[in-house]
Amino acid sequence: MTTFALIHGGGGSAYDWHLVEAELHRRGHDTVAVNLPVSDPDAGLWEYADAVVRAVGERGPVVVVAHSWGGFVGPLVCARLDAAALVLVTAMIPSPGEAPDEWWERSGRPDSDVDDEYELYLHDVPRELGERVLAHDAALNEKAAMERACAEPWPLPAWPDVPTRYVLCRDDRFFTPEFARRHVRDRLGITPDEVPGSHMAMLSHPAELAAYLAGVTAS
Repeated sequence: MTTFALIHGGGGSAYDWHLVEAELHRRGHDTVAVNLPVSDPDAGLWEYADAVVRAVGERGPVVVVAHSWGGFVGPLVCARLDAAALVLVTAMIPSPGEAPDEWWERSGRPDSDVDDEYELYLHDVPRELGERVLAHDAALNEKAAMERACAEPWPLPAWPDVPTRYVLCRDDRFFTPEFARRHVRDRLGITPDEVPGSHMAMLSHPAELAAYLAGVTAS
């Protein structure tokens, strides 16, 4: 049995992972999905990582899974605990000394021409499910601060020594496949794996994503 530490993206919550959690449980694995301390303006990137480490506790072996903005947190978690692997799901990949607020320009991520939030992030998610998740996350993030976390330089001098995979979502309109392939090559020097789904593939294709993650433990 593997424990999957599931880290949500910016504006999200642990609830984003609930369908993938059910699929992983069905496969005999354990999960820990964590609400990052986004409402605390004094919480920095290490505080975000430590929230995940505390939630994991003594469980193991651990695979850290980070979505979107959570890409700035996942490697820090791996630096704090003995992770078996790190999986970045359509995630931002930080460079040493780069703040999340700086990533957008420095990564070369192109602006999207999709104005509707639902169509940008959740276009293949059933409407009732997507609106329920959006409402849940908006309530949790109503007082979101994140000032320090977004402005703070990423603190590691180099990528942690942990096997790392990147999952590209083929239907993602926010981090498009073309951008993601280049970003992964430039920042990590690896080829991303590809799964179907939008930026929120954990909601539109939870079984496929869970099967991929379960395969990480077997490799």
